[in-house]
Amino acid sequence: MQGNVGCKETVRVRRQAVCGTMRPNLGVIAMSFINRLRAPSTRWILRGVGVLFVLYALLVLALMWWWSYEPAQFDVNALARQRAASHSQQVVTGSIVTSALMGCAETLLDKRGGYISNDRFPPGLFMDNVPNWEFGVLTATRDLALSLRNDFSRSQSQSTEDIDLQEAQTGFNYDNNRWIWSSSESQYRNAIHHLDAYLVRLADSAHTNAQFYARADSLSDYLKQVSTRLGSLSQRLSASVGQMRLDTDLAGEPDATKSTPTPSAQMVKTPWTQIDDVFYESRGYTWALLEQLKAIEVDFAPILERKNALVSLRQVVRELEESQRPVMSPMILNGSPFGFFANHSLVMANYVSRANAAIIDLKSLLDRG
Repeated sequence: MQGNVGCKETVRVRRQAVCGTMRPNLGVIAMSFINRLRAPSTRWILRGVGVLFVLYALLVLALMWWWSYEPAQFDVNALARQRAASHSQQVVTGSIVTSALMGCAETLLDKRGGYISNDRFPPGLFMDNVPNWEFGVLTATRDLALSLRNDFSRSQSQSTEDIDLQEAQTGFNYDNNRWIWSSSESQYRNAIHHLDAYLVRLADSAHTNAQFYARADSLSDYLKQVSTRLGSLSQRLSASVGQMRLDTDLAGEPDATKSTPTPSAQMVKTPWTQIDDVFYESRGYTWALLEQLKAIEVDFAPILERKNALVSLRQVVRELEESQRPVMSPMILNGSPFGFFANHSLVMANYVSRANAAIIDLKSLLDRG
């Protein structure tokens, strides 16, 4: 027994000796690494890497500043004449609205930095205001493309829809943040191409398979959608400071019901991280809507004059122009309603609400006989 115990002890000591020789000495390794860092060649490499990192950070910041802007308005009449001249055609009814729709989509893709909502790398990855502005423009573009497909290009509900407008409206409804395998930009450019094909056929007197009907009922349907969008934006902007809102969903309909009950009053408040997002989405939507209504003023001029509604449309345009005034603050402030600091969301909500009220009056004029 003593012999076996002695053998086991000998094996244990030998194992410890072997493991001791194989186990790395962390202190020695750390000192070796520090000595290598102190070497002149290594110091120059680290300095070079540091300089490159600083230059890259400065470049990213510079591009973020350069790309963070809102494009200027364009002249819808001049753009339509330019497109017609490029195809050796004349401007006809519908050319202004279609050209304005194309102009908004092209601005979305060709502004500084291009379309950045689907960027996966800096500086677009670190930006949020411009992508929200882009989404607002895209929303207005989608709404007009849908009205152009379903209302303006068809004389009645039983008429056949235009194939190019069908493709264009489908293309604009593509996911707005896809960056590979049919990116958002490629789908939107394809939609612009189909709009251009429709515009060419629209002004071609030899072919009558493309039409644009400037009718009061079609314009009224489009304005109804616009009013819904503006009302939603106004509510979201006003919720920047929090509001206690009563449940008016079933007001005026005693027999109306809804799927699930809701509190009679509830506090609605936009999270502070989304306040600037809602603000710039509203800026983008009203920017595009302003261009669209300027085009509608031209193409629907006879209808608006006969309904004595031209001045009402111009009032909407004026309110939207006020909403596009430059933002002088480096950040979107969210002060209390009557506090010391400004509240940019409430100011924007004021212009949006007034534009919506004018839209409702304009729609009422169009619906009258």
